[in-house]
Amino acid sequence: MELNDIINQRKSIRKYKDQDVSKQLIDEMIHCATLAETWKNSQTPRYHVIQSKELLKQFKAQCLPEFNQKNVENAPVLIVSTFVKDRAGYQRNGSPDNELNNGWGIYDTGLHNQNLILKATELGLGTLVMGIRNERSIRKLLEIPANEMIVSVIAVGYSDIDPQRPPRKTVEEITHYY
Repeated sequence: MELNDIINQRKSIRKYKDQDVSKQLIDEMIHCATLAETWKNSQTPRYHVIQSKELLKQFKAQCLPEFNQKNVENAPVLIVSTFVKDRAGYQRNGSPDNELNNGWGIYDTGLHNQNLILKATELGLGTLVMGIRNERSIRKLLEIPANEMIVSVIAVGYSDIDPQRPPRKTVEEITHYY
């Protein structure tokens, strides 16, 4: 499949079939994520994968708002993306390289997540990236260490819908040439 086809096929999926996703496919997605570039090759993004039906149920109830619980009701996999704080965008002595500070860790994780999502699309899987979540509950439930910043929760599964893509802005609307 061509990259343009994958990009054009990718949509946010809010209804999933009740069908498991193999660890092998998840590993393929995460491997593709690791190929994204990072600040000074710091490779700080991390992934916490939830597949256990019991933990999925608990996570959805405790860590997601009601509307996202409904959106990912049958999603068989949730992936929490994080990054190791105070490394990307920082010098070895701990001082920031520019005004973005940990923004570089978020940026790098976004690059990784995009690779992961595009690979999921190529593999015939749907995804939904969620930023509205309960950070404290996630951290406690998954025992995510304090040195990792939680970025997003990504639902993964086989789509049970084919939604219309909302209109996108044109190149002319978002681009300034100098």
